[in-house]
Amino acid sequence: MTRPGGTWQNWARTERVRPLTVEYPSTIEAVRRSVRSAAARGRPIKAVGTGHSFTGIAVAPGTLLELTELSGLVSVDRERRRARLLAGTRLHRIPALLAPYGLAMTNLGDIDRQSLSGAISTGTHGTGARFGGIASQVVAATLVTADGDLLTVSETENAEMLPAVALGLGALGILVDITIQCVPAFVLEAVERPEPLDAVVDDLETRADAVDHFEFSWFPHTATALTKTNTRLPAGTATRPLTATSRLVDDVLVRNVVHQSVCSAGRAAPGLVPGINRLSARVWGDRTFSDASHRVFATSRGVRFREMEYAVPLENLASAFRGVQRVIDENGWHVEFPIEVRVAAADDLWLSTATGRATGYLAVHRYWTVDPTAYFAAVEEVMLAHGGRPHWGKMHTLDATALRARYPRFDDFTALRDRLDPHRAFRNPYLDRVLGG
Repeated sequence: MTRPGGTWQNWARTERVRPLTVEYPSTIEAVRRSVRSAAARGRPIKAVGTGHSFTGIAVAPGTLLELTELSGLVSVDRERRRARLLAGTRLHRIPALLAPYGLAMTNLGDIDRQSLSGAISTGTHGTGARFGGIASQVVAATLVTADGDLLTVSETENAEMLPAVALGLGALGILVDITIQCVPAFVLEAVERPEPLDAVVDDLETRADAVDHFEFSWFPHTATALTKTNTRLPAGTATRPLTATSRLVDDVLVRNVVHQSVCSAGRAAPGLVPGINRLSARVWGDRTFSDASHRVFATSRGVRFREMEYAVPLENLASAFRGVQRVIDENGWHVEFPIEVRVAAADDLWLSTATGRATGYLAVHRYWTVDPTAYFAAVEEVMLAHGGRPHWGKMHTLDATALRARYPRFDDFTALRDRLDPHRAFRNPYLDRVLGG
């Protein structure tokens, strides 16, 4: 978000910049004018969403475009179940836009505060062995190129670019509208329960493959996996949503207010963390409910944190998790945040963390005022040894040389970047690092 005085910072407070210019385009034509104006001044230009990336992917030293006003539904193709949305539309607003048409997004992550363009550009994903990330739902997009022209990419226009543009890191142009493949609206039944950690990890691939959506969290220093299994049910199925009281107690008080206090106490007295985590594992996640899909997928996150997430081949996920357990124990770290484990289907997007392989995700966090450097470095070493690819919007240390070896279509992407943005109108320090200058 951009604060008074012109300083932009992300949600995690890991990145900040004072851009030379901040603009708030509300139309596609206004975006085109902004791009041309930045080019005439010799300034790089970047669009930002809600700042939920932990990396500097959205940092804009030159012209910063806040796309808050470029929001809403453009059109719906009822027959093909496709919705065209303006790029700045927030994910949490999309369900209400789709509801009159009986449609829903195929899958969502556990946070829905991001903009649609930001979510797809960074590879935001949910969980489910047969479901890809949000970018895999993109069937068409329009972007403003470096010269201010419009480029349409779809199955029938410039189709060869779609696997790059759908997850483009903001390096190919400014996305202005996006068409997503939807599905009929559906209900999710969620079963959240604590289970013995070793049993869950030993049977991880089977568990993930047997249901629609499976994930688990683990508080370090405990022997409990907090599992969540979501089952897809037809729209019209009778639901048992969480009551207002349950949401207040479980999601607001326990998972946010109490956890905030726990993190603060853990920073002041790290020795308390193991005991606190064991208590947290007993009070989190033992409930069954059902509701419209988007109300089950997304959760409220009020505690500020910093995050690293890596994607590994699914068959390596259990071993990678065990490796992270080991480095925590060996270093005697008192880690106050749970580790999250999810899965996703393979896709064919050039820079997707799931490109070409069924994928497991492992995410680690630290409270935002705690220095995560040593912990994240050790986790990163484990992930890289297991074939890991870093989430583009989460903290990592890799550069273009290291990433090239991990993405079969990396050079194809950078060649397309050379073609669409030869003078690097959309560059910033993060893109220079991960893609090369």
